[in-house]
Amino acid sequence: MLAPVSGEVFLDGTVGAGGHAEKIAERIGPEGLLVCADADPTMLTLASERLRRFPRAVMVHADFADLEVLREASGGRMFDGMLLDLGLSSPQLSDPSRGFSFQGDGPLDMRRDPGAGGTTAREILGRSTERELADIFFRFGEERFSRRIARALVTLRRKEPVESTARLADLVKSAIPRKAWPRKIHPATRVFQALRIAVNRELESLAVFLDRFASHLAPGGRVAVISFQSLEDRMVKIAFRTQSTGPTAALHVLTRKPVVPAETESRSNPRAASAKLRVVRKNV
Repeated sequence: MLAPVSGEVFLDGTVGAGGHAEKIAERIGPEGLLVCADADPTMLTLASERLRRFPRAVMVHADFADLEVLREASGGRMFDGMLLDLGLSSPQLSDPSRGFSFQGDGPLDMRRDPGAGGTTAREILGRSTERELADIFFRFGEERFSRRIARALVTLRRKEPVESTARLADLVKSAIPRKAWPRKIHPATRVFQALRIAVNRELESLAVFLDRFASHLAPGGRVAVISFQSLEDRMVKIAFRTQSTGPTAALHVLTRKPVVPAETESRSNPRAASAKLRVVRKNV
């Protein structure tokens, strides 16, 4: 649906390890230009190694919402295509020291760019009130036991700080009734999601991008967004629909319904199971 062709200018706003970027670079060829952005410098290092054979792939340490900075990297040229693959990449999830996952024990950090400072998940858990914690878990994780989990956490931290991913995961499991544990995901999944979103202000970045991307897109340009949870998908759906409504609409929606992975893809790559793809094209 992005349909990159030779000579076009593309933005991969969440380059990660460079898988999508590599495919785009192959299609736009040596005459094209690919701006690869990521807020995580570790991901940029991985992507630059993968894309070494493409001299027209430019690495930029920036959030995808920093569209003015990314336009500068393109030499001021409008983008013919943009891609956002939201959420986390496999290298981020598999590194316990980053604190994104409960699969291995590590510090509760969760910052995409630790070198830039900012508040860690451990600090949020340590200083937020019970009500604030419940709001974070419910708003960003849609966790229906948010109040119960927040109460258990505040009770525990009076005795000891909650500083590791394993300790937090155990606490969440104990706070949710066993019969209410979700069948397909770990009981702590929504809490970890909520903390990661809060730490990195992810929904704020997405809101800024959705409000501004059209002004940086060339006529006929395409934008594809892959999301993995309902909060982000809802934001994308509403923004695309709003900007494609009316006789003077700037955009045309190419996906009436989100494209989801086939059952065979979900089996071979379980992390893709919840992915939803939405695409729009800018009217000429």
